[in-house]
Amino acid sequence: MPSQPKIETKFPKNARILVAGGGGFIGGHLVDYFRQLGYKKIRAVDQKPVKDWYQRFPDVENVRLDLAGKEACEKAVKGTDIVFNLAADMGGMGFIELNKGLCMLSVLINTHMLMAAKKYKADRFFYASSACVYNADKQRDPKVTALKEEDAYPAMPEDGYGWEKLFSERMCRHFREDFGIQARVARYHNVYGPLGTYEGGREKAPAAMCRKIIAAKLSGKHELEIWGDGKQTRSFMYIDDCTVGTHAILASGILDPLNLGSNELVTINQLADIVEEIAGIKLKRKYKLDAPKGVNGRNSDNARIEKLLGWEPSTRLRDGMEKTYRWIYDQMTAKNRSNAARFRA
Repeated sequence: MPSQPKIETKFPKNARILVAGGGGFIGGHLVDYFRQLGYKKIRAVDQKPVKDWYQRFPDVENVRLDLAGKEACEKAVKGTDIVFNLAADMGGMGFIELNKGLCMLSVLINTHMLMAAKKYKADRFFYASSACVYNADKQRDPKVTALKEEDAYPAMPEDGYGWEKLFSERMCRHFREDFGIQARVARYHNVYGPLGTYEGGREKAPAAMCRKIIAAKLSGKHELEIWGDGKQTRSFMYIDDCTVGTHAILASGILDPLNLGSNELVTINQLADIVEEIAGIKLKRKYKLDAPKGVNGRNSDNARIEKLLGWEPSTRLRDGMEKTYRWIYDQMTAKNRSNAARFRA
């Protein structure tokens, strides 16, 4: 079970909650989290057709809207009290390094969402930022010193995606200072878990590693391609810890952005070791040195959120990866069976 942090503001059970990006990975889990807490008035909004959402619930108002537009944001926010903005055009490193312009366009979403929250007087506004806002000079060594919140400045974030996130953080701050929007910001560090993207180019490292190893096991081709030299380091936060931490941050009086991540640092090679052990297989590794790999090292310093809110991640990487692996394995084998049945037909 995730740790139980301090929830400073108790939102009434009749509070009207909007989750923008509710058809995505984190958004779908956040919708379910508040359902499990007993909230009945939840609106989930995403640009994907509802049938393509990772999670759908019959007791939730599921709406398809492109939140890059001002009118769509007003329609989404109107009649709600609590706004979670997780909507963005994003993916893993392979996507964000090759689609900087698309990532930057997400600034339209947060800008219009903040304007709508101001217009309709939302009580609280949450913005999902990213560890990609941090200064690249502090992430050149795989043996990275864990990143503190103040390490975002002087600014030199991930090109494209990181600049959009950092700018949108400032938008939240100035809408709070100028217009009284009660905005809160979390800097997510590599969230993973079941019920998310694992193929197609937008998946992140944990899901991609699971998919590659499962594919090698099922095909009998015992090779594993790793982007970069495998020595780059990261920390990965399990989705259940993320939803609890997100709730705690929004409900708090903390005005500055907070890290929300694990501090269990591993190399990409060690991540592969973990998944191979779960799969019961050992593969020959091939390193694609010209592939996107991001910074050399990134880890989350959680001292501030632990001190202020009592939050810390409670899911070991090995345990979370096993749950993720099992879900992706089931998805891939079910797809293989379906394809085989169609072929026979």
